[in-house]
Amino acid sequence: MSQIFNLCLATDTLAADAEQLGVTIAQLQNIQIQVVATLANRAVIAQPIEWQLQLDYCITLPLKSLASQLDWPTWQTRQVGFADYLWEQTCLECFLAGKLINSGVSLNKNDIQTNPYIEINASPDGRYALYRFAAYRKPATLPPTPLLQGNGQTRASIDWTATPFSVSNTSDNAALQAGSIPTPSFNNPLTAGAKTYHFERSFYLPLGQLSQGQTTNDVIGIEYIHPCVILSFDTQFGTRLSKTALYFAPKHAQAPDFHNMQYWSVFDKQAAMV
Repeated sequence: MSQIFNLCLATDTLAADAEQLGVTIAQLQNIQIQVVATLANRAVIAQPIEWQLQLDYCITLPLKSLASQLDWPTWQTRQVGFADYLWEQTCLECFLAGKLINSGVSLNKNDIQTNPYIEINASPDGRYALYRFAAYRKPATLPPTPLLQGNGQTRASIDWTATPFSVSNTSDNAALQAGSIPTPSFNNPLTAGAKTYHFERSFYLPLGQLSQGQTTNDVIGIEYIHPCVILSFDTQFGTRLSKTALYFAPKHAQAPDFHNMQYWSVFDKQAAMV
């Protein structure tokens, strides 16, 4: 089982975005993004439970023109590693809060804006970043503070060897798991019909690296989750090139603000657990 999120487009600049991209508002609203969150135990038999949060991102664009303008960088094994400012381009994101991040203390639901949380950024080309915030957008400096593992010294990381929920990338993901895939074919849109174009990426977050203690069935430590996506499009007016960013999340503030916990979802551990 998994917890499934259907993301919606922020609408505060919708008319201007549609004009810049040369499409209608309805066509922009037909962009579909689904994120699937799964708790997977990747430990080998007879060894302790090793819970990892798997996040699968599936993006479906309704028009070839949007697919051709989308900034979806090619997967590159040599790119895998920590990088800042990934949110300035197409970025797969997820925010998490709970006991795992809050030193074992449950969140104060009446004062949710003061709780610590983490932010995950991932680029389709393999770069990633994990940040820790002590409270809402604190520290305010950029780039934010990198998230460290439980030892307090090593940067936390993601694992790209996850298998997407779609069967359309089976051969690519088998090679990805074997560590032998330099440029998987799913870098480019997968045509599932005459009017849709698909883009996918998946990764794991090993939960054990975020805590000195062992994560168990009863102590997953995630209470709130907020998967979101920034899609960056290249637009051209005459000889001038520019970028148009679209923001997607399960729920939005009036102006998109992924950090606002009031719009986050309760993490359904039972639904997400395999």
